[in-house]
Amino acid sequence: MSSEAREWVWEHSSSRGTARLILLSIADRVADEQCVSWASLSSLAKRTRASVSTVREAIDRLVEAGELEQLDDLTGPQRSTVYRLPLAAEAIAQDLREQREGNRADSGEEPPNGPLPLRLSALRRYGIRPREVPESPTRARKPAVPKTGRSRRKPAPRRTGNRHSDVPETGTQNRSEPDLNRRYSSSAAVTSAAEWQVDPVTHAWARQQGHLDRLGEQGLQAADAKWRAHRADLKPRPADVWAADWRSWVAREHAPGLPNLYAPDKGPSAPGGMTRAEAHTAALLAALDEPTGTEQ
Repeated sequence: MSSEAREWVWEHSSSRGTARLILLSIADRVADEQCVSWASLSSLAKRTRASVSTVREAIDRLVEAGELEQLDDLTGPQRSTVYRLPLAAEAIAQDLREQREGNRADSGEEPPNGPLPLRLSALRRYGIRPREVPESPTRARKPAVPKTGRSRRKPAPRRTGNRHSDVPETGTQNRSEPDLNRRYSSSAAVTSAAEWQVDPVTHAWARQQGHLDRLGEQGLQAADAKWRAHRADLKPRPADVWAADWRSWVAREHAPGLPNLYAPDKGPSAPGGMTRAEAHTAALLAALDEPTGTEQ
């Protein structure tokens, strides 16, 4: 019967271009006189060398022209769409009527007009079956709850980008490190270095680590003043970021009276405006000039 359906498309269809190729492709899969066939958009696009959107638009034009019907209550293999060529089915049915006209005339029955009614039993042999109707909300079963009692995970929202499932969205991999990612959070309150105050937790940290005993209260205040001077031009940041930076500064600060070789300042001040190298050289020369007790 596929040959008769294709013959009708060649001889009687008014379709053109891609729509004509699609109609021929659907007619090529017609199995019997019912002119019912199945096809997916991807298979039609592959056979006609057209895009899926072009195939969809062509099918809409064929349906509007009455040369193609989409049977939504039926489904084909792999849940493909089921189509019918109604005009071709009517022409084939008319030929069958003419062949049986003599027998029906003898019996006194009037031959029915239009295409023959669909026979679902015959369509099942070709993988076409009625589409399953989903259960009503009142009869639908609730999803099974896992034994652990935890609810199922919600699907990831769209446009979130690729993200590993085992890495948290925020926070560092090492929990002992400060969470510096919060500086970019719009919800975290930010402040300047001058406005930030040493909180009790940070002050207790300085005492527990021995920095308060090492520097003394005045030395700790001097280190704090120096830190604020060097951080005055930086942009406002969250309080936990300033606290982590302040601790790092204090840990590198030396006790008063000793040269600070590690604090990131502009350089130590030597007596008389000398640089560090000049101060070291002057100390060596002074040592050479000191009497040793062996002079004659």
